[in-house]
Amino acid sequence: MSPRLDARSKLLDAAARLFYAHGISATGIDAVIAEAGVAKMSLYNNFESKSGLVAAYLRARHEEWLELYRARLDASSDPVGGVLAIVDAYLDHAEAGYEHGFRGCGLLNAAAELPAGDPGRAIVAGHKAQVEDLLREHLESLTDSRQAAALAEQISFLLEGAISRAGLEGHSELLHRAKSLITSMVRAL
Repeated sequence: MSPRLDARSKLLDAAARLFYAHGISATGIDAVIAEAGVAKMSLYNNFESKSGLVAAYLRARHEEWLELYRARLDASSDPVGGVLAIVDAYLDHAEAGYEHGFRGCGLLNAAAELPAGDPGRAIVAGHKAQVEDLLREHLESLTDSRQAAALAEQISFLLEGAISRAGLEGHSELLHRAKSLITSMVRAL
């Protein structure tokens, strides 16, 4: 690995830990640099600003979730399993070992700190739209497209509410309850 890529990875890893644990606004560039153990110039050689680092963090977090989803999807065998792969990816994120505890969806937490119109909010919105699209695609194998779209939206709302509340409570129990509700909804089709 080249030194530049290594520094970029270290900075992204450090930013991910600190942004999730303490928030974007409360985490200064100097804290990220110290946590990463790199020179200050490494930050500016890899990212144009803190905003650039935040955007890279959000894209990386989205890709991390997609990897969890794809792993779960590979183990599923039908459209119901596809829907549940999405839910299980949320659970996998919630049950990951976070140094300072589970705080909910890192993407939503970040978006809550960003001002309206910030490019980072568009990244988060894109992630949430993709989750709903994936749900709809799986559901279209079980019902007509109109009902699939409506149910995908309902499941999306249920998941987002469950992960928000789970973050407040600091554990994944509400996501398990949401999974049970979603399983019943989908199996009823």
